[in-house]
Amino acid sequence: MLLSAIRERGVAGRTLLDIGGGVGTIQHELLAAGLKEAVDVDASSAYLKTARREARRLGFEERVQYHHGNFVELARLVHKADIVTLDRVICCFDDMAELVDSSARKARRLYGLVYPQDAWWTRLGVRTINLMRRMRNDDFRIFAHPTRLVESILDRHGLRRVFRRRWGMWQVALFARESA
Repeated sequence: MLLSAIRERGVAGRTLLDIGGGVGTIQHELLAAGLKEAVDVDASSAYLKTARREARRLGFEERVQYHHGNFVELARLVHKADIVTLDRVICCFDDMAELVDSSARKARRLYGLVYPQDAWWTRLGVRTINLMRRMRNDDFRIFAHPTRLVESILDRHGLRRVFRRRWGMWQVALFARESA
């Protein structure tokens, strides 16, 4: 859904910053659709390795830069892009406000998100998952941040929602700069 919403607004000749890009699906799909270049920032070296290997296989390796680490810590090193995406990233970040603020500053035109819906049953599911992780002595936690808080930060950066769909526990949203 996110890819379709972005492609509908045009990607030819544009640039992408894919935060938490995982194995590179968004980058590779948009590069195939005419995207000029992409930057992938991910905290997982295994995901970056896989994304690089796939980019090479698809012939995109010269058009993608990779950065390993926490985006908030690396933000000052990363240039602005026409399109910024965070696909299932906000839910893995305790400091959502800093992540959304620092990533919104990088978006020249579009800002796409996939994150948990703001619903009682999502919050209950998140609490249950976190309890199970805690019982296994796993420090990793997931979060269901309030939609209104996420959108208020994006609004302060001049990004307005132009698309939203709900699917299962997820919501897919695309924001555009007023001048875009």
